Amino acid sequence: MSKILIISEPEARRISLQTILTFMGEQPEEVAPLQAEAHLQQNHLYSAILIDAEAGSMIEALTKAYPYLPFVLVGQSTMPCTNNQVGVVSEPVTYPQLTQMLHRCQAYLSRKPDSGSSVHNKTKLFRSLIGKSAGIQAVRHMIEQVAPTDANVLVLGESGTGKEVVARNVHYLSNRKSGPFIPVNCGAIPGELLESELFGHEKGAFTGAVSSRKGRFELAESGTLFLDEIGDMPLQMQVKLLRVLQERTYERVGGVKPIPCNVRVIAATHRDLETMIQEGNFREDLYYRLNVFPIDSPPLRERKDDIPLLLQELVSRAENETGNTVKFTQPSLQSLMEHPWAGNVRELSNLVERLLILHPNRVVDVSDLPPKYQHLDTEVYEPDYPEELLEREAINALFGSDDDPDSTSEGDNSPVTGEGHALPEDGLNLKEYLADLEVNLISQALQQQDWVVARAAEVLGMRRTTLVEKMRKYGLSKE
Repeated sequence: MSKILIISEPEARRISLQTILTFMGEQPEEVAPLQAEAHLQQNHLYSAILIDAEAGSMIEALTKAYPYLPFVLVGQSTMPCTNNQVGVVSEPVTYPQLTQMLHRCQAYLSRKPDSGSSVHNKTKLFRSLIGKSAGIQAVRHMIEQVAPTDANVLVLGESGTGKEVVARNVHYLSNRKSGPFIPVNCGAIPGELLESELFGHEKGAFTGAVSSRKGRFELAESGTLFLDEIGDMPLQMQVKLLRVLQERTYERVGGVKPIPCNVRVIAATHRDLETMIQEGNFREDLYYRLNVFPIDSPPLRERKDDIPLLLQELVSRAENETGNTVKFTQPSLQSLMEHPWAGNVRELSNLVERLLILHPNRVVDVSDLPPKYQHLDTEVYEPDYPEELLEREAINALFGSDDDPDSTSEGDNSPVTGEGHALPEDGLNLKEYLADLEVNLISQALQQQDWVVARAAEVLGMRRTTLVEKMRKYGLSKE
């Protein structure tokens, strides 16, 4: 969309706008206000529409009918601009005013939500860069801008922010997407082996080189080479990488034949390269070769509002892989949003994996999160079971059937009703027996805990209020 439409009644205004726009190299078209609606129905591919500010009802009708087009009002307007009315140009129309408004029109067109199949493709593409924060939206926009070009890209950001995800998206949207994407972690390969890893080697080039081997540059031919942690690359290798970027040729280790290089290079680092340059640890000329188009990947702590969306994406992906899922209460989400996330998205992904193991197919509250992620003070729910249920469980534990053949001593034929408890031949009063047993256990717990009721209740696995009631029932007190 490169044409600009002028909808204006005053002839002097039309001439002034056409003169300035033609001088700017634009292709202005004009139409009378009465024919504007019919004209736009047939020709609606415009980068901007300049319309008389006095045409109130027409402005309202056209802006509602064409919400994807930016409108600039020309003249005196007393009404505030809304939605796709990007601004007002007062008369006499000047070049600076008009260029500023055209810049707003460009911004409106570039940032507006797309529709149709492109949305599906971008959602599929940017699934790992999900979020609505300004930082992540800026990253997606920059990826779309640089991907169709062959410019070198430098992705900056802390560890765990998804720098390789950014690189893969640039490759996927580029003209090289049918070619290979080859990642190399420069910090994980020893310096003496990095040259062979990148450029390959010939047979006999060094001890152990029993055959020729292609390097990563050769494997990435017609595609993209992703150099992760470029700040960890030794200085001598930086010189050789710079030569490849400048001359677009390289040689294998031990070889003399130059190999042409048709590879797009995307580098990434969590280090401050400008500080490294001042300290003499990184070459300035290589930095400017790589830093043609920098993209800053924001840390998770700066886009905490994206955490619910990221959790939904990570859980959905895990559900497709393992069949298990996990849900979060609102307080647990708020607690996670308060966490500083030193490990960024990678740390969040690890937490989701841990919760899927600990609480599969369950709802997670603040108390279910690991202690370091509990940033809210919430009341922990403690079930208050009926007394009959608790007594039934106690009876089952003491006198329930035991299938362990070793539960009876050798030669003892008496029937065993529980671990270490034989039923007397003349029977017993079960209610009195349980009451005596309960009094005995409660007394032991109180004495062990120096009559601190809360600690005794914890040892007995019951609520403090329940223990107080039983002490009152049996007349138990320190005195």
